[in-house]
Amino acid sequence: MLDDGDGGSWTDSYNGMSSDNIKGLVLALSSSFFIGASFIVKKKGLKKAGQSGVRAGFGGYSYLYEPLWWVGMIAMIIGEIANFAAYAFAPAILVTPLGALSIIISATLAHIILNERLHIFGILGCVLCVVGSTTIVLHAPQEREIVSVTEVWDLATEPAFLLYAALVIAAVFILIIHFTPQYGQTHVMVYIGICSLIGSLSVMSVKALGIALKLTFSGTNQLFYPQTWAFTMVVLTCVITQMNYLNKALDTFNTAVVSPIYYVMFTSLTILASVIMFKDWDRQSPTQIVTEMCGFVTILSGTFLLHKTKDMADGSPTLPVRLPKHIEDDGFTLEGVPLRSLEPMRST
Repeated sequence: MLDDGDGGSWTDSYNGMSSDNIKGLVLALSSSFFIGASFIVKKKGLKKAGQSGVRAGFGGYSYLYEPLWWVGMIAMIIGEIANFAAYAFAPAILVTPLGALSIIISATLAHIILNERLHIFGILGCVLCVVGSTTIVLHAPQEREIVSVTEVWDLATEPAFLLYAALVIAAVFILIIHFTPQYGQTHVMVYIGICSLIGSLSVMSVKALGIALKLTFSGTNQLFYPQTWAFTMVVLTCVITQMNYLNKALDTFNTAVVSPIYYVMFTSLTILASVIMFKDWDRQSPTQIVTEMCGFVTILSGTFLLHKTKDMADGSPTLPVRLPKHIEDDGFTLEGVPLRSLEPMRST
């Protein structure tokens, strides 16, 4: 039953994960742990600070004097650095979906430390995220061998990716100029669309910059290439734009709505951009590609289930799409366990 038709077994076609993919996987998992834990630690710090000063949800900054909040902030920074490094070693199709694991860490620690009961369907959501992540990890493409940042630049300037980048930029300008003034405050897809589109370009630039730094630390200096600094400028521009509109989305709409929609759009567009630029799927069989997509859909299902059942744990009905600012508790929404991409923006 395991024969492939030529007398061999399925293991003959599976060479295991490369050392770079393993490094990227370990860094991505570490990032999920630190970022997931940072949310809980910072929330504890915010609650403690709110007992002696003006709460963050009401414009106070007393949490800046609370050591516990800074512990959480440092944990978040470590997690983001690990996430940045992971892109230098592994394909985006492996690293990006694993961001959902930070939700599991946050939900579990919230259940243990904050006494926020995890509903049975929330546990099922966690299991689905783990199963989907495992599926992607086992079938992720190998990272392509790159010896210079100029190679990444050549990939980024190929017609297919230039067309994708042009369409993304055009769509972002249309959303900002035409749709944001009229629909930004009433339609969640406007702000999230801008964040997700720009986010796909930022991840590609972060990966390029990460590769340049990895090669530099390995002894092949890439800092003399203008392409390295071009990617750096793209990263700064994209991240600032992404943060701006993500904060607008979080400030305007319920996090329980923003988080899953943003995760789906951001991850989907990032995978698409990576497939176009780095041609991840060219080195895989159709079976591996379909399996990866099934793993991704499984993660999406678990993510939505976690967010949709968060209110059920407290016996309260689902909150409306739009919430006023004063509904927030200590600067964090009542139902929210944010995704990796949301957490650093939420803390600013």
